[in-house]
Amino acid sequence: MLKYIYRDLMSMVRFLPYGIILGGFISVTLLWVADKVWKKKGKAPEAVWGKVAFCIYIAVMLIITFLSRESGNGHVLDLELFSTWGINDRNNAYVVENVLLFIPFGFLGAYAFRPMKGFFCSAFLGTVTSLLIETLQLVTGRGFFQIDDILTNALGTVIGYLVFRIISLFRK
Repeated sequence: MLKYIYRDLMSMVRFLPYGIILGGFISVTLLWVADKVWKKKGKAPEAVWGKVAFCIYIAVMLIITFLSRESGNGHVLDLELFSTWGINDRNNAYVVENVLLFIPFGFLGAYAFRPMKGFFCSAFLGTVTSLLIETLQLVTGRGFFQIDDILTNALGTVIGYLVFRIISLFRK
């Protein structure tokens, strides 16, 4: 199973530059707009590096979840819970990769945005984001809609959030 995970992670490295460029462009645009709003309201700018990192992560994640797949994977809807786990090492690797994909969502989201510092908000937003990605994959045919993916992505969000909370405790 580990060899599949390693191979899959290495195949995704080629998408990092595109995600970083796209995320950087989105970050600069959003920060420019936010700066205008902050100045108009007479407020001091908020910390931005967490937001930039989150934007870059989202861009990389979206590129990986849509562009790393060939079109025509089919409009497949799998609503059976735990249908992926235990079949073989390849499917088990997919499950682990889905968890790993959303750990940064929970960590960076909690770091960058005040509302996501709450457990339920963070878990909810991770689950909704995963649901949106799965729905878009179904509609576009660029992947499979699997309830297991939503569950494992939500688990990854929770793990990332917990890592953030643990680090926050040690920093105090």
